[in-house]
Amino acid sequence: MKYLFDVSALVALGFVQHEFHERVAVWIRRQSSMELITCSITELGFVRVLNQAPQYGIAIAQARSLLLRIKTASDPKFSFISDHHDISHILAWVNTAKQITDGHLAAIAKSSGATLATLDGGIPGAFLISPLR
Repeated sequence: MKYLFDVSALVALGFVQHEFHERVAVWIRRQSSMELITCSITELGFVRVLNQAPQYGIAIAQARSLLLRIKTASDPKFSFISDHHDISHILAWVNTAKQITDGHLAAIAKSSGATLATLDGGIPGAFLISPLR
């Protein structure tokens, strides 16, 4: 199965001190085979969040290096997809500013034969990485 992680899921995976790191890491370990996908938005968002969030305090170069290490790890396998979607691809359910990036990522995932994976339960058609039980 192929999954495009949204920014929050990618940050949770990549930053061990993130409150949902274990949730994402356990979910990945439970998968028999999977491919994770990143795109420009998720990679740039990863660096932006780690750099801007005061609780993380990570320099841009450090965040970039961390993401490159994650992507070259052997498991799970990562691939990068180019974003060839303009505004004409925005999904019909996008009605608010907060939904724009989610809708864009969902459209990219779908066109790539993947599913958007997220920690946000409010994204239509996305896979919710469930809380630990």
